Amino acid sequence: MYKVLVIEDEKPAAEWLRQLITKFNPEITVLAVIDSVRGAVEWFQKNAAPDLAFMDIQLADGISFGIFEQVQVPCPVIFTTAYEEYAIKAFKVNSIDYLLKPIAYHELEAAFLKFSQQDKSVLPAPAVTIELLNKVQEMLRKQYKTRFVIKVGEHLKSIPVEEILFFYSLDKATFLCTNDFKNYLIDYSLDRVSEMVDERRFFRINRKYMLSNQSIADIVVYSNSRLKIKLKKPDEEGIIVSRDKVPAFKEWLDL
Repeated sequence: MYKVLVIEDEKPAAEWLRQLITKFNPEITVLAVIDSVRGAVEWFQKNAAPDLAFMDIQLADGISFGIFEQVQVPCPVIFTTAYEEYAIKAFKVNSIDYLLKPIAYHELEAAFLKFSQQDKSVLPAPAVTIELLNKVQEMLRKQYKTRFVIKVGEHLKSIPVEEILFFYSLDKATFLCTNDFKNYLIDYSLDRVSEMVDERRFFRINRKYMLSNQSIADIVVYSNSRLKIKLKKPDEEGIIVSRDKVPAFKEWLDL
């Protein structure tokens, strides 16, 4: 039976994918779960080729296309992503398939069936070329993350960015707060989140908070040319905007 490699940096998403694979066929072996470009490159250099790889586009240390630039990927690939579908349509002709997160079982099943049909054919697996990777990478630079996948008990939930009031750090962990004032742990640092979301929608106020333009209930002029922000979440303390950030914050409010 097939041996597959999972390259995914979001722990809930990786665990969910593993569960779906087991549900589809318990005899399929997941050889490893890797969360970075560097780790994937090292794995391919040291191990025999898997039958199939599931590869997230955004990894902990960069875009997964860097794997192809550093090492030969000797197996077909199914890409997974949290980006909108139109941003990766070019993969359709150069990979087995792509899956939009959170992955639904019927979509995984269809991707495996597509792979098994190709596996039995005499045609070689589609090649993921550097030319294609550069093209799609440029497309992705213009895109922002549109949803965050979080774990709720034994389930995964997809939260659109439109429903997020703010992100915040607490005790070395990062959380998001939704417009119904619920908090969820996410697998990204606040620095990483700031690179993934649209800066027109979110502003990094300080080391602890990144606010959406929907999260602010009131802004009060504070001492020493600073500002104090009252958030819509009732139990959240006011946030001080330092003097050096005030001009950029005002510009952001006017976007």
